[in-house]
Amino acid sequence: MKHPGINLEKGKLPVVLKSLDRSIDEAIRQNSRRMLVLMGNDNVKLCFVTGIVLRRIAEKLAKAFKVEKVSALYALKPNYEDAKERLKVVLSLIKDFPTLDLEDISYAESEQVLGTTYDLLVLDLINDLRPNDVGRLMGIVRGGGLAILLTPPFDEWDKRITEFQELLSTPQHPVNEVRHIFKKRFTKKILEYPGIIVYDVDRDRLIKEPGKVALPPFKRKTLVFPEKGETLLKAYKLSLTQDQVEVLKIIEKLSRKPEKGEKLIVVITADRGRGKSCAVGIGLAILAHKIRKAKGRAFIGVTAPALENVQSLMMLARRALEVMGYRVDVSEHRRVIERIKARGIVITYMRPLELLDSKPDIVAVDEAAGLQVPMLHRIWQRFDRIIFSSTIHGYEGAGRGFSIRFLKRIREDKNTRIFEYEMHEPIRYADNDPIERWLFDTLLLDAEPASLTKEDYEYISKGVADYIVPDIERWFLGDGEDELRQFVGIYILAHYRNRPNDIAMMADAPHHTIRALRLPSNKIVTAVELAEEGPIPEDMIEYLKKGGWIHGNIIPDRFLKHLRDDRFAHYAGWRIVRIATHPNAMSMGLGSMIIDLICKEAVRRNYGWVGAGFGVNEPLLKFWLKNEFIPIHISPDRNPVSGEYTVLVIKPLNDEVRNIIMKANREFRLRLLNSLADPYDDLEPRVARLLLTTWGVPIFRNYQPRLTETQIDRATSYAWGGMTYECVADCVRELALAYFYNDENNRPRLSEFEELVLIAKVLQARGWKSASEVLNVPPQTVMNTLKEITRTLLRYYYKITGE
Repeated sequence: MKHPGINLEKGKLPVVLKSLDRSIDEAIRQNSRRMLVLMGNDNVKLCFVTGIVLRRIAEKLAKAFKVEKVSALYALKPNYEDAKERLKVVLSLIKDFPTLDLEDISYAESEQVLGTTYDLLVLDLINDLRPNDVGRLMGIVRGGGLAILLTPPFDEWDKRITEFQELLSTPQHPVNEVRHIFKKRFTKKILEYPGIIVYDVDRDRLIKEPGKVALPPFKRKTLVFPEKGETLLKAYKLSLTQDQVEVLKIIEKLSRKPEKGEKLIVVITADRGRGKSCAVGIGLAILAHKIRKAKGRAFIGVTAPALENVQSLMMLARRALEVMGYRVDVSEHRRVIERIKARGIVITYMRPLELLDSKPDIVAVDEAAGLQVPMLHRIWQRFDRIIFSSTIHGYEGAGRGFSIRFLKRIREDKNTRIFEYEMHEPIRYADNDPIERWLFDTLLLDAEPASLTKEDYEYISKGVADYIVPDIERWFLGDGEDELRQFVGIYILAHYRNRPNDIAMMADAPHHTIRALRLPSNKIVTAVELAEEGPIPEDMIEYLKKGGWIHGNIIPDRFLKHLRDDRFAHYAGWRIVRIATHPNAMSMGLGSMIIDLICKEAVRRNYGWVGAGFGVNEPLLKFWLKNEFIPIHISPDRNPVSGEYTVLVIKPLNDEVRNIIMKANREFRLRLLNSLADPYDDLEPRVARLLLTTWGVPIFRNYQPRLTETQIDRATSYAWGGMTYECVADCVRELALAYFYNDENNRPRLSEFEELVLIAKVLQARGWKSASEVLNVPPQTVMNTLKEITRTLLRYYYKITGE
């Protein structure tokens, strides 16, 4: 291989290659990984050096691992011609090299390779840098292997706009306002960590040596397997670590059918790259085999935030069934496994909402922390044999909130028996791998909140905390990183599913900003991310109302589409993207405190509103209503992952906006009342009741029920006589609507339970059994209460006494 502009005998490239050789030799001994960053604008030089390195290191690894071929993956953005040309040149340089087997993949398809292992990885980052892509793909490289990053020159990169950064701009904040903080952090961390070489191919400069990595020589532990029959032992021997063996032993406990009322729960937690999902997949195959032998068939339901999350699980379940002697049929969608079938066995993926309507023998919830806590509760309540597995630190961004918020509740249940195991040993590379340390630090995957002391709780109880407006550049690049890690750590421990892209958006999006509460001890206790939205340019208002879409204006977009009031488009406001409080300081007033301070700052900025959108449940909705946020929209269907409807709430900050919002709220309540039978027949009645809060403004002022004389007569016969509800449902519905159309000044006083009966039975048209179940009372109680409500409404609106 020769290139006229590159000298393989003089200059810095020979030094780079020798340094890389020594570092890879060290990596092989340690079972750790290395990274080579090739920066430059000369595509041919970049590709030529990449080709040299791939051939050289592939030959070294083939000898070390005693294999004929070394596997490599090349990831790119194929929608760019220059990216396709770079790949083409690299392929031409290695096409006759027998030791190397190179696959190429679009970043958009990268989730398909999760769970697989490669010796070499090339990430072409010239056109784009998406933190999700880096976080996802760096984990597939085995110990002793090498990741090669192709980048622009560092001193030019932070002046270029990537495809990801273009998506961060909005009509109000064009692309020239996008910040370049994340790329600076990315390159800064590259230069700080050992095990990474940086070479400028344009200038032939060795920017950074790898240094020495302080890790001991790696020794593979001998696995100790339990005594098993030959068939099950074959499945057990797919384990790569003792952790995986121990997980399989625990999962086997679910082969026993629980006693009546008993629940058996297995909880597996681990950092990314510990083989958690693979172990669950093997365990499910073992369970399926044992259940099929016991009852003739086995049906196992698997769920997760997305189908891609369960691919490692599915691949190992398939492999385990095959080694146990089953012929396996696999159903795939775009190369992604959806279902596995074998003789008498089905293992299938279902969305969380779909899972709740099924009847599997065993349920497995992978990446459980990526699901909302209410959905986890529904799964726990619905099934009696469940495996929950969750990532603690990893690109998935799922945190310990799963353990803190969900497990705390089920541990308190005396009928639930829990088997827990936390995995520690990596399956592809050694512990304390330098590239994993670099990745976790760069993407803040291992961020944790501060530990609170007795003194801190005293500050909180007295409301002593500073409202801070962080300097984002200082937090991401300077001496404020400790506060940044506390801030992000709070999100990780909350119910949010943080992705690396979210960190980059926080750093670079021109319309995003952050606020926090900090104690006198310099500890962050509440974290908020805000997005400025509106005003909408005049020429875009009709476009949005007709179904158009623009970046970064979620609340104005929904307002114009569903509430059709152009006046709102003229106001800017803040959407609260995320808000979370330290998990050990929740329900102590900090959330309300920071919302009040945010609203006061928004007034100073002449904003018209502050708003939020969230998956609605009763406690969360109560929080927003308590802080005077008014509902204006609910999504037409439930989110298939969280199982919740999304609600938008707005707090107006001046009189004109308040008039706009109250008109919108009246329209919202009118729509909701007349949609409770369809599509909101499954909306929780307590949530519906809170959404129908009047705010002192009726939907229709002094509304009177519109019943004919005959309807009044029938309703009276039902209320005080023997006529059944089914014969007067039309009359009672009109009375219920009249009650909710009016405000407290023009309707009788009903109790909370009576309002819930009107919602569940009358407005949602539930059957007696369904209404009684959702209200947690006997059907007869609902029947008696509804008759009494009808009497009350007839007395109030028609002065009928029943005599």
